[in-house]
Amino acid sequence: MVEPAVNTPGAQAASGNGRNVVEIKNLSISYSGQTALEGVNLTVREGEIFGIIGPAGSGKTSFLKAINRMDLFSTAMEVKGGIRFLGRDVKDWRNVYALRSRVGVVFPLPVGLPLSVYDNVALAPRLRGVKKKADLDIIVERCLQRAALWDEVKDRLDSLGSLLSGGQQQRLTIARSLSQDPDLLMLDEFSIAVDPVTTMRIEDVLKELRKEITIILVTNLVQQARRLADRTAFFLNGECVEIGETEALFTGTVKDQRTLDYIEGRFG
Repeated sequence: MVEPAVNTPGAQAASGNGRNVVEIKNLSISYSGQTALEGVNLTVREGEIFGIIGPAGSGKTSFLKAINRMDLFSTAMEVKGGIRFLGRDVKDWRNVYALRSRVGVVFPLPVGLPLSVYDNVALAPRLRGVKKKADLDIIVERCLQRAALWDEVKDRLDSLGSLLSGGQQQRLTIARSLSQDPDLLMLDEFSIAVDPVTTMRIEDVLKELRKEITIILVTNLVQQARRLADRTAFFLNGECVEIGETEALFTGTVKDQRTLDYIEGRFG
C-alpha cells in the first residue's frame, strides 16, 4: 500500500485539528479461514470524508464491520490487528453498545424499524435517558432537518417509517444514525436503492455533515467518491492498494497502475 504525503489547503481544512478518529494497523479479516482483507494500514482524520472505492468482494464492507465490532455477531469472522477509535482500541470497549452509540452506520438498503417516523429517530435518545417529550421533539426535528427530510415528513411523524419512499427511508436511516450524536458516520453504498435525484440530495447532506462529523464513505461509484471524499482508499482483492488525496488520484497522480485502471473503468 502506498499513502502519499500530500498536503493541500483543502486537506488541512478537512482534517480539523489533525486528530485521528480511526487508526488502522496491520488489519486482517477472514471468514472461516478465508481471507477478506489483509495488512491494511490507514488513518481517518477528524472532520474529513474518507472514501473507500473498489469492486465487489474487495473487503470494503468487512472493513466497516470490524470498526463497529460486528464480528461479535459472527463466529466465522476473525479480526486481527489494531483498530483504534478516538485513541482507544475497539477491543478495549467493555460495553460494545457504548462504542456503537458513537459510530453511526448506514447500510446499502434502508433498514427502517417497525416504528413511526418520530419513534425511529427518538429511539436512541430514549435509550440514553432522554425522557421529556419537549427534548425529544427538538432532537427529532434537528436530526430530520440535518438529513434533509423534515419538510417532507413533519406532518406525518406518527406514520410508519416503512411507508416512506425508498429514498425517504434512507434519509430516515441517516437521521436515526445522527440521533446517536455520533463522532463517526459510516455509509456503505447508501445510494444502491435510491434514485439519482435522492442520491444527490443525500450527497448535499453529507457535505454539510462533514462540518460536524467524520465520515467514512464506501462506494462503488467512483465519481461519487470524487465529488465527496477528501481522501480516497482503493481496495482490491482484500488489499488496500493505495490511499491519496482524492482529486490527485482522479487526475492521474497514482502510485499503482491498478488504481488508475479502476478509476478509469478498465475493470470492476
